[in-house]
This record gives sequence, structure tokens and C-alpha cells, in this order.
Amino acid sequence: MEEKFFTVKEVTLNNHCPECYSNNGLQLTFKQRFVENAFYTAISNEIKHIMTCQTCNTEIFPVRWTDDLEQVFEYQQRAFVPKSATFKLKKLSWILLMAAIALIIILNIYLFNT
Repeated sequence: MEEKFFTVKEVTLNNHCPECYSNNGLQLTFKQRFVENAFYTAISNEIKHIMTCQTCNTEIFPVRWTDDLEQVFEYQQRAFVPKSATFKLKKLSWILLMAAIALIIILNIYLFNT
């Protein structure tokens, strides 16, 4: 089973980086979990956020956030609209499901007609 996160929204922030104090490198990224295997694909409601500074190439963890960064994050989080959760069966699942139904029907016909 392969779990991935795909980017739903990227926002460039005008706040100061707590690491390098640059004013033009912060980027906030919202990602949503995507699960894919041989039987189905699904988008879940699990959301992950990452704040990075493009100037100093570091990830800014929530413990290093200033009050301004927290306020901007909370605003962006409220404005963020995730993709709706989906679940889709793949071709292999449909084939196995139809084969199981056909097998049940054949067994019922054979057992009750003898």
C-alpha cells in the first residue's frame, strides 16, 4: 500500500523567517493524504502542513513560529478548503467482486437445484 501526500495549496508569506530573518522566503504548503494500492485509490481527510524558508532552505517547525506566524497560519488554515474525501475501486477490485458474485450465484443454483 502506497501512501502519498499531494499539494493542495501553497501560500507565499511576507513574514520574517525565524531562522535567517529574511522577509521574502517563507512558504506555507498544505498537503492531503492520497492512498493507492492494487485494489483502490482514496483521498483521505488527513491534512499536513509544512512551512519552509526558500532563502535558507530550512523547514520551520511550529515551536519556532512567532506570534505573527501563528496568526497568519491560523488565517490560512481557516481559508484552506481541502479536496473532498473520495474512494474509488480499481479494475481488479471490480473483477474480483463480480467473480465472487458469479460464484455465489452458481453455488446457489447448483446446491438448490439438486
